[in-house]
Amino acid sequence: MGQREEQSERGEDGAADSTRTRHLVRALPVLLIVFGIVFDWLTPSQFTGSPFFAGAPLTAAPLYSLRGTVATGVAALLGMTGLRVWNHVLEEAESLTEVATVLTVAVLAVLINRVVRRSGKQLESARSVSEAAQRAVLPEPAERIGGLDVAARYEAAQAGAFIGGDMYAVQDTPYGVRLLVGDVRGKGLGAVEAVAVVIGAFREAAEQETTLEAVAQRLERALAREGTRRDGLDAFEGFTTAVLGEIPRDRSVVRLVNRGHPPPLLLGANGRLRVLDPREHALPLGMGDLGVWPDRAEEAEFPCGSLLLLYTDGLSEARDAAGEFYDPAVRLRGRVFPGPDELLALVVDEVTAHTGGRATDDMALLSVGRPSASP
Repeated sequence: MGQREEQSERGEDGAADSTRTRHLVRALPVLLIVFGIVFDWLTPSQFTGSPFFAGAPLTAAPLYSLRGTVATGVAALLGMTGLRVWNHVLEEAESLTEVATVLTVAVLAVLINRVVRRSGKQLESARSVSEAAQRAVLPEPAERIGGLDVAARYEAAQAGAFIGGDMYAVQDTPYGVRLLVGDVRGKGLGAVEAVAVVIGAFREAAEQETTLEAVAQRLERALAREGTRRDGLDAFEGFTTAVLGEIPRDRSVVRLVNRGHPPPLLLGANGRLRVLDPREHALPLGMGDLGVWPDRAEEAEFPCGSLLLLYTDGLSEARDAAGEFYDPAVRLRGRVFPGPDELLALVVDEVTAHTGGRATDDMALLSVGRPSASP
């Protein structure tokens, strides 16, 4: 418990330091003007604070709005001019040159501000498109599917990013509720394309195939077709780790097929935690060229009041400042949660505290709960 509190405190301290740094950076233009005035006031006439006055609007350009940048430029120009008037040296050639320099830099700062703001709007537009694509590829599942409580979260490592190679899917089928959590090797558009392929194949196969093993084989064939279509390295080395799950309606069990993915966790209503490690480890999807092993679904009890947690390695490989991994089995053992939402919210908060907000990999989380009693 002490270690957990210490890690939480480190995360809070990191967030506080980040906030203080942001405030200091935003105050830099004002500080430069103040320092320029003090420097010019206290030093002999042959010394000048013009570099500080010129630096203020340039510093404000990427930090402030257009109005703030203009105001900073005007303040720097007035401070520079006022000091020259006070010292009765405004009419000297050197002073006029310094004032003209500050004026020129202020105008350039306004132009820079406009370019930065325009780029920011374009970036915001790109983020909106990415968010729409993310929602199209990974729509958030309903809170209740097939009589089960469901929650899903996608946490991007980079702030403002919405799309990547991690995935989840939940579907109610004639054979029960079927689940998928996976992680595509690689980044960028290639990974997103593979995610779309896997999710599309899963949606179709989950409805049509009578067994979970057959669903896994359909995904294998879909990735093989995708691999032949691509050029370059991914055509030969692309793969996807995944866990497929099936929760039948007539039995309190969960069936799993694990293809090289971190094992799911089963959290009991009494705080007991079970790691659902496969008895036989299999290769990830898309690596059929290296060997063929028949998929075998393994079955585990999934009693009422229990929660099932599936996740990608962005969770289990999250590191703190000392390089220690976040171990969800250790962290969650002995704890009881009212539902999947609360479980995922706590996991996300703990990972953020553990990494100090500096996660290096995306994280997809999917939790399914079997209610204690039917409504």
